Amino acid sequence: MPCTLLNLCEYDTQKVVKIKSVRLGSLKWTLNGVILMFICFMMLWNKEYQEYDLVVSSVTTKVKGVAKITIPDFGEVVWDVVDYSGPYQGRNSFFVATNVIVTKNQKQGNCPEVLPHGKLCRTDKDCEKGFSDQHSHGIQTGACVKFDVLKKTCEVTAWCPIENKKNPRPALLASAENFTVMIKNNIRFPAFNYIRRNILPKMKDTDLKGCIYNHNKNPYCPIFRLGDIVREAKENFSEMAVEGGVIGIQINWDCDLNHIFHSCLPKYSFRRLDEKESNRTLYPGLNFRFARYSTVNGVEQRTLFKMYGIRFDVMVFGKAGKFSIIQLIIYIGSTLSYYALTTVFLDWLIGTSCYSKEAKQNYTEKKYEAVQDREECFLCVSFVDEDKLRVVKKSRKKKLQETKPLSLHQRKNDLASMKSLMSALQCGQSRSEAVQNGQSGRPKMPLN
Repeated sequence: MPCTLLNLCEYDTQKVVKIKSVRLGSLKWTLNGVILMFICFMMLWNKEYQEYDLVVSSVTTKVKGVAKITIPDFGEVVWDVVDYSGPYQGRNSFFVATNVIVTKNQKQGNCPEVLPHGKLCRTDKDCEKGFSDQHSHGIQTGACVKFDVLKKTCEVTAWCPIENKKNPRPALLASAENFTVMIKNNIRFPAFNYIRRNILPKMKDTDLKGCIYNHNKNPYCPIFRLGDIVREAKENFSEMAVEGGVIGIQINWDCDLNHIFHSCLPKYSFRRLDEKESNRTLYPGLNFRFARYSTVNGVEQRTLFKMYGIRFDVMVFGKAGKFSIIQLIIYIGSTLSYYALTTVFLDWLIGTSCYSKEAKQNYTEKKYEAVQDREECFLCVSFVDEDKLRVVKKSRKKKLQETKPLSLHQRKNDLASMKSLMSALQCGQSRSEAVQNGQSGRPKMPLN
């Protein structure tokens, strides 16, 4: 039958040995109890019974603040958000200028290149007309002109005079630490169709006008003082303002959307993202340039601004969880295998010297059954033209007549000779089988 041939009508199960022992039984249930407590603890701690979804968010920012500064060779100016924000805007980020170098009244013309970008020269032969590289401010004219009292450099066609100033210390806009920024963060968890923002529903317009993050113990106010942000990132605003840098504002949403334990509030954290030590990086800080153009007496000129500042990157992370019977069943099914550790440990304990020798021997005899591999048999062969029995080893390559015998025996039908012959055969049969064969009058062997 096909069912019998394919073993479709059979069922195999494992053999179970029960050991009646108070010590082993107590140890078994103690270990199972510890495993159960661990499974329940991890389920509650990691909320493995929940289905999760990742956050989708958008961020908008609004900076406020006014500063009055004195710029060398420029005078006193009042800068508002339009001036210090600059054109340097990125996705989910905002920029605040903290230091500036201003070069006034630049015009197109010829002037000596500044060091270290310019080439020192003595005569015009040291300068190459039309030469420029990525570090040059202009194109060489081929003339060697006076740079200062002691030095000469190659003349270039560029916006003159060329910027030749170092960033001021202390920073000109160090007062920017008192500026504030409002961060509006809208989030959504698509799997649960849940929408929220960091301006909480209980907040009113009057609350927002007077609140500052972490002032008066308010950790959910969306308005931040820039100095507080830098301090929370374990940095000094005055030092960072000289060359600029990058600060990360992290908003983490860890939400539980179950009705009983409902909780969905933002948690803010701050850290510096760029390398702050100037001696460990080739180009420290953050800066960029922009210009304001004008026309005077028909000649175009510009004012060049080199801006140093701090860029604030807003990064949003989060996930939401909600009870799911499917996730609970999956977790329970995946943890049932932990109970096999109890069996493995108890089997090892009984099989070692840590337990009593009597129990070890009794348990081993009941649980394990030793089976020896079949040994290769010897054949006893007799030919009609020979008077003796030949004992030869079974061979597949040679014929029995060509195989060299291991021993020769006289043909006798008495019981003693039969026992001696069967012991020489070593066919893996028991002694009782050999005796039975001898009692039948002749051994069970192939005769040729």
